[in-house]
Amino acid sequence: MRQESDVEQTIGQYADMVKHICFVYMKNESDTEDVFQDVFLKYALFSEPFQSEEHKKAWLIRVTVNRCKDLLRSFFRTHTCSLEEAAAMADGRDPDLSHVLEAVLRLPHKYRIIIYLHYYEGYSAVEIAGILHKKVNTIYTHLSRAKAELKNMLGGDDGETDDT
Repeated sequence: MRQESDVEQTIGQYADMVKHICFVYMKNESDTEDVFQDVFLKYALFSEPFQSEEHKKAWLIRVTVNRCKDLLRSFFRTHTCSLEEAAAMADGRDPDLSHVLEAVLRLPHKYRIIIYLHYYEGYSAVEIAGILHKKVNTIYTHLSRAKAELKNMLGGDDGETDDT
């Protein structure tokens, strides 16, 4: 079990990242908060030392992704629909939900987390492949396809360069 000060520091440092990953998967605040609490509870109870700060960050990402997937696969989740999901995604209640985020959330599930990790957290395709336990070429392909879909949704320029 970790020291309370360590848990508080880690929450302060990684709260935004974990919440963003949760929201990319869950698409609603209630489930995001549930997963967020589960992730940091698991961190508090996890007693193994981390090799580095990057190892801790990667562990938090992996636990967050796995918890989101578990919740999405749960019986209750697959047989019900939340009120937030039934409502329009951008109904003006959340001013931070930009048209870009809306477009990212409309991407196929397999692209969303890769786009988030690459553009919002700054991970390379090789690092994402390690975190998600996928082949590097799969990550490159998904990044390329996701960018093409986003460009189409957002009406991007033909003159943009590919910086993958």
